Amino acid sequence: MPLSELQIRRAKPAEKPFKLADGHGLHVLVTPAGGKLWRLRFDFAGKEKLLSIGPYPDIGLAAAREAAQAAKKLLREGKDPTVEKRLQRLSVASVAGLSFEEVARDWHERQKPRWTERHARDVIISLERNIFPQLGRVPIAQVTPPALLGALRIIEGRAAIETAARVRQRIEAIFDYAGALGVVTDNPAKTVANALKPITRGKQPAIVELAGAREVLAKAEAIPAHPVTRLALRFLALTVVRPGDVRGALWSEIEGLGGPSPQWVIPAARMKMRRDHIAPLSAQAVAVLEVLKPLSGYGALIFPSTRAAHRPLSENAIGYLLNRAGYHQRHVPHGWRATFSTVMNERFRGDRAVIDLMLAHVKGDKTEAAYNRALHLDRRRELAQIWADLLLDGAPAPAALIDQPRR
Repeated sequence: MPLSELQIRRAKPAEKPFKLADGHGLHVLVTPAGGKLWRLRFDFAGKEKLLSIGPYPDIGLAAAREAAQAAKKLLREGKDPTVEKRLQRLSVASVAGLSFEEVARDWHERQKPRWTERHARDVIISLERNIFPQLGRVPIAQVTPPALLGALRIIEGRAAIETAARVRQRIEAIFDYAGALGVVTDNPAKTVANALKPITRGKQPAIVELAGAREVLAKAEAIPAHPVTRLALRFLALTVVRPGDVRGALWSEIEGLGGPSPQWVIPAARMKMRRDHIAPLSAQAVAVLEVLKPLSGYGALIFPSTRAAHRPLSENAIGYLLNRAGYHQRHVPHGWRATFSTVMNERFRGDRAVIDLMLAHVKGDKTEAAYNRALHLDRRRELAQIWADLLLDGAPAPAALIDQPRR
């Protein structure tokens, strides 16, 4: 049945967002915070999309229906309503008044089809966390080199030199896009490039002796922190994937959790090498997931942000935990891969190729890589369990990490 104004006014927020359907894709999304947002679900070019119409009661029922009809008219003309809305906003807005965030988000939307899902998410999160708080509301034409440099040096102050460099490159692309729109004439991101700290390339710092690795984990897990951060560190050490893969891990990617062969299938869209990666899960890794279920099982992300469940764990959360445990520039999140490779190759020299598969490394011989696609899953599962037994010998069960002091 169609909605009434009374139904919308009386709708109360719940723990999770829910929809009030008006019909034909038009609905009100009621958020846990009490917001009521008009949305229109539609299909375009074979994909389901959402058009944000606006908040209730600013936009009443009749106005929302009119907006939905206008969007459907665009669909009949072969136009995407979300794109048309964005183009209209850019065309009617004052060129001088467009904020940095408005242009940045428009640039991001246009670049997304060229990127993997994981990269697109990382790009917008890096801007939301590092730049929008300082410069998001500033008219983009008024963003000066000193202001931009100040925002980037805040990132450098966290010892995140590479992050600062990546963010600057993204801002440079945003200003190039703004220049093409006629919004700006200069690019301050190019001006400040040489004012940032240089990146020193080298091996990722890692403790590669087994006893030292056990000590790293024990000390870090004893530091006051949110339980999700501690459990993410342990899961990273056990699965030896890249840190970004753990941060973006979804419950839907876990297969066979209650069976004899549990595994984590990381889709190609989130993998550096753009192909699916299977990580067999040891009994200890499964135990971590079971403890996490009550904490994050209600959402999509296994390791959500401690501040917002719909966002992944902070890019620096695990690294900060290791730093506070005394391992700054001695052992980084990515270093667990070097630890695993060193320890396991020393013990199982005949399994070098299998160990490389577990690390999702690409074969040096591209022809061999193309034809030899053996997964060796049984042996990988055995090695994952051996590694877990070695690393966690004497370590507390993951449930104990929940009761540790929080930060």
